[in-house]
Amino acid sequence: MGLGMTDYGVHRARTATGGGPGGRPYGNDQRRDDGPACAVPRHVACVMDGNGRWAQQRSLPRTAGHRAAETTVIDIIEAARAAGVEWLSLYAFSTENWDRPGAEVDYLMRLVRRVVRKHAPLLLTRGIRCRFLGAADPRIPRELAQDFDDLATLTAGNQGMTLTVAFDHGGRRDIVEAARSLIRNGTQADEVTERLFADHLPFPDTPDVDLVIRTSGEQRISNFMLWQVAYAEWVFPDVLWPDFRAPDFLTCLHTYRRRDRRFGGVPPQTNGDPS
Repeated sequence: MGLGMTDYGVHRARTATGGGPGGRPYGNDQRRDDGPACAVPRHVACVMDGNGRWAQQRSLPRTAGHRAAETTVIDIIEAARAAGVEWLSLYAFSTENWDRPGAEVDYLMRLVRRVVRKHAPLLLTRGIRCRFLGAADPRIPRELAQDFDDLATLTAGNQGMTLTVAFDHGGRRDIVEAARSLIRNGTQADEVTERLFADHLPFPDTPDVDLVIRTSGEQRISNFMLWQVAYAEWVFPDVLWPDFRAPDFLTCLHTYRRRDRRFGGVPPQTNGDPS
């Protein structure tokens, strides 16, 4: 049983990878067009780190940290939307997370299903388009996969912010799959460009990430959207994810505004000046 969306005429299908609200290719062409950093980053990605440590500090089981993270997720979605962020990506479960204890993985699957079903009406009414990056492993419970499909299909026509939940996601796997897709299509080596390669990644309309926020103070990429974060600005707040709130998110946006994004170049006023 899915999200009860048959009343909306929903057909079970994976979200299409075509264009969407504000979609554009990424790679060198985008970087040339973007110019200086805008006041609000167009695409923000969050590595939601620190749930286990949050629980440990309170002598609670790790599952309590995951449960507490739900409030943060909704708070940050609302804050990003209100701030004018067009694309928000959340790293919920990596391909490596399958190596965690089975009881914890099972709990996460049940928790994510409850969160998806609980907040689907809010996401729909807020005009948020929801997509799930990854979600291909057969170990994902069939009911959860169905809920992912239903929510993505239900919100596919929304024109507000795009929320991408990276679940069972691995950046390396996405790159390998893109290479396999090019080979299957018979693409010649000298025909491959950054733009063509990006077209074979999942959701090719997704713009490059402008800002990555990784909570808990850890400073690792952790195999997250490796192609899309190539020129992202990174912020590493010390606060653990369950304690991260809208004011913290806005502080990260303020930090981003102070960054000078040159994409390997130099400011125009210094062009040609060797000093």
